[in-house]
Amino acid sequence: MVSLALAILASGCASLDLVQSGSLSSYDNLGQQKGSLGKSRSFADPAVMATVKTVRIIPTRFSDRASGRIAQPQDRALVTHALDRALCIALSDRYQIVASDQPADLTIRNVISDVVPTGKAAAGVATAVSLGSSVVLPVSVPRLPVGLGGLAVEGEAVDATGTQRAAILWAKGANSITSKPRVSEVGDAYQLASAFGSDFSQLMIKGKMPTALDIALPSGQRINSHFGGKPKYAACDTFGREPGIPGMVAGMVGAPPEWTDKAGQKTMAP
Repeated sequence: MVSLALAILASGCASLDLVQSGSLSSYDNLGQQKGSLGKSRSFADPAVMATVKTVRIIPTRFSDRASGRIAQPQDRALVTHALDRALCIALSDRYQIVASDQPADLTIRNVISDVVPTGKAAAGVATAVSLGSSVVLPVSVPRLPVGLGGLAVEGEAVDATGTQRAAILWAKGANSITSKPRVSEVGDAYQLASAFGSDFSQLMIKGKMPTALDIALPSGQRINSHFGGKPKYAACDTFGREPGIPGMVAGMVGAPPEWTDKAGQKTMAP
């Protein structure tokens, strides 16, 4: 049943390859490519991770290639803030997060290496059809496999000497079943950025990538942050607060993420 479900999802999923932008200090430690719905190559040193106490996150940036695909800096900022925020909150379960200009046991650097823009017209049609079907059907209909967006990211965690202790190449496309359409060029990338943050954090905390069947109850601090509350560590506020219930409602009706997430107003360098 799991294999069948994965096959159905893959048939309606945007395709995106792993991309090397040259931002990692080394690609030699990365393992073989894994994943069906999403692709990844990763590395982590569990022995070192077990001794780490403090982490700092350098704000994510777009590569030249990815930046050229998303015209508006506000849209790029929405994606980078969503990624850093998700990573910061998830890592707070295990590590103390300090400001990016403070010393730490590990420094995290992420680069968005590629992005597939969401087709705004297709997302608008999908939203209208889904909302219309909800009036007469108990579930929404799947998105058409047209105009689906995608995101590719590479990131690493290095220690004070610059030695790579964890690294990841990651790429994933939106799918017709679980990806909610949002009328925005970065509608899918915005959602996938949070997925990357979750995966990279699990790689660092557990020393391996999560599987499709990894299910765990979120911690209290993550629930609080999810609803727009104050994060466990002040450093995470750098990336803005989760839009909470207004953001959930906006996502359900396909509204652009900037309607409720103001992180895009804090533009960052591409």
